[in-house]
Amino acid sequence: MAAEGGGKETNEIKTQFTTREGVYKLLTHSEYSRPNRVPFNSQGSNPVRVSFVNVNDQSGNGDRICFNVGRELYFYIYKGVRKAADLSKPIDKRIYKGTQPTCHDFNPVTATAESVSLLVGFSAGQVQLIDPIKKETSKLFNEERLIDKSRVTCVRWVPGSESLFLVAHSSGSLYLYNVENTCGTTAPHYQLLRQGESYAVHTCKSKTPRNPLLRWTVGEGALNEFAFSPDGKFLACASQDGYLRVFGFDAAELHGTMKSYFGGLLCVCWSPDGRYLVAGGEDDLVTVWSFSDCRVIARGHGHKSWVSVVAFDHCTSSVEEGAELSGSDDDCPEPPSAETESTVDSLTGTPQTVGLSASLTGLAQWDRTHNSVSGT
Repeated sequence: MAAEGGGKETNEIKTQFTTREGVYKLLTHSEYSRPNRVPFNSQGSNPVRVSFVNVNDQSGNGDRICFNVGRELYFYIYKGVRKAADLSKPIDKRIYKGTQPTCHDFNPVTATAESVSLLVGFSAGQVQLIDPIKKETSKLFNEERLIDKSRVTCVRWVPGSESLFLVAHSSGSLYLYNVENTCGTTAPHYQLLRQGESYAVHTCKSKTPRNPLLRWTVGEGALNEFAFSPDGKFLACASQDGYLRVFGFDAAELHGTMKSYFGGLLCVCWSPDGRYLVAGGEDDLVTVWSFSDCRVIARGHGHKSWVSVVAFDHCTSSVEEGAELSGSDDDCPEPPSAETESTVDSLTGTPQTVGLSASLTGLAQWDRTHNSVSGT
């Protein structure tokens, strides 16, 4: 109802109001149902990370979700965004002392309704392998911190493998582990296997199999995130020195590089067809890089703070053929394989949802129309 004299409408629903006792705020459902509604101070805390897996449950509700908050790690049945979860009843909850979980990853190859393999990286450098369904802790890697003492920034299972996984640290090193091997009681000794501009790969010298199998040193500063291509053949690394580096994983050879507009790169993601990579970081931009052409094809402006997460929308990021895109060229030592060319298409034509990105100031959706990228 409008007030007399052309005043503003007064029938809006307030989200907060002030009394003598203090300020009352309207809580969202997720905040209200959180098991422990203790005031959360993000300063000095690790970012919340989320991992999903499908366990092929016969009941039809096979999706599972894992996320970390502070020193706590939660594991729930995931019912989608339209159904609220009962956050007071997790399948598994773990509270750690002396260290905090920083990242985690499920192994989709071995996941069943009765068992899942979950890797968890920690702020003190250790990596834990747990089963949140059986509530078991099977192994702890780098327990004595002899391999690397710095924070774990990213952990991923090698695609298609039941036992191999990669771990990145803020030291800038990347390690290949095998769950069947031990880590040893002394610091590992390494032998150079391959090196190139701003990277080197070493093997572990040992008479008996031990972890790590390989050590990669990539760029300068922290290795903030890495991601495997959809076919598992290539590895993209986002580093604090501002470079995106893409390697052939098996051959450990550099395929191409990209430099951020400013500052470090914090996150990276492959498109579902393997043709494009999206990276975000301290320049507040979302950069789209062509894998086959080894060049930047777009930089999206839409955030007012560092971009911490990027992801493609698998439901609406379908593509069509026929576009010619322009952008800045970057180093590309070798052309892509014919197999790669035959399995990817170009972004073009009608508006398509390229993906999502997140920062401290909000979530952005990026659409591709003709030769431009726009954010909402």
